[in-house]
Amino acid sequence: MSANRRALLVKTHKQLKKNYSSVVPNLRLPIMQQLLYACCLEDATADLADRALTSLETDYYDWNEVRVSTATELSESMHMLPAPLSVGDRVKRVLQSVFETHYSFDVEQLKKENIGVAVKKLHKFKGVTPFVVSYVTQVSLGGHSIPIGNGSLEVLYVIGAITEKEKAAGTVPGLERAIPKNKGIEFGSLLNQLAAEFVRAPFGPAARKILLAIAPGAKERLPKRSKKETASKQSASSKKKSLTKKDAAKKDAAKKDAAKKDAAKKAPSSTKKVAKTTKKAPDSKKKKVTTKPKAKGRTTVKKKAVKKKAVKKKVAVKKTTRKTASSRLSKRKPR
Repeated sequence: MSANRRALLVKTHKQLKKNYSSVVPNLRLPIMQQLLYACCLEDATADLADRALTSLETDYYDWNEVRVSTATELSESMHMLPAPLSVGDRVKRVLQSVFETHYSFDVEQLKKENIGVAVKKLHKFKGVTPFVVSYVTQVSLGGHSIPIGNGSLEVLYVIGAITEKEKAAGTVPGLERAIPKNKGIEFGSLLNQLAAEFVRAPFGPAARKILLAIAPGAKERLPKRSKKETASKQSASSKKKSLTKKDAAKKDAAKKDAAKKDAAKKAPSSTKKVAKTTKKAPDSKKKKVTTKPKAKGRTTVKKKAVKKKAVKKKVAVKKTTRKTASSRLSKRKPR
């Protein structure tokens, strides 16, 4: 290993400690669970891996039920991971291979064997990746093997720690010599966190800032958006703008329609008021009718007054006639 690579890896470790905090693995888990946990942890954060493994344990009765389930069904339980379908397929294949080899899901006997022999047996399980084997070797078997996933390989290539051929082969020569065993778990955890951020947002500023702080010349090796992507982004932004304009026009049209409907609703109310006023018209007629009897009443009063006068005259006439009759009788001579 060249001195430049060693210095670059040491600088990477120091820079990662400034931005992330290492996660201490659970050493008490059995090897079978460590295998499945490593499948979930590759290119993902420890928090997401914990949640994925917990959901598998709660959603299914035992590992055999997980084994006979489909990768799609398993991905629904591990939806929080960046690539749940591929992880579900990996978990299913690992369980199937372990079951076909041991007719059970107990592989604790690997701890009793030599590390070299145990690592070879781990490699024989279908579905495992170099990251999974290195993680189980480091955590469960006590060996010095730093887990490197696809995201970690991309990160190391960008900073110039490995070449393009080494990235394609999936190897990092001299990594265990540059990073001592007592710092292997810490470095593996920090590097995996940066890899998870890089996989999640390869064009994001968070990962790029750390990579450029490690190696200022890494700008040339950073992933760049293709012309199609930029064109698609521009078209997407223009579509969004056109959609916003269309939405605004639709909203204006909807407001106008609502205003017309409100006006149409108010129009019948005015006709109702007119109808009410027309209904009140007969009251005026009644008033006119009631005024006529009042006039008749006045005429009847006048007639009564005239009748009273006539009666008085008759009474007076009768009195006069009575007086004349008596006067006549008095004038008569006795017989």
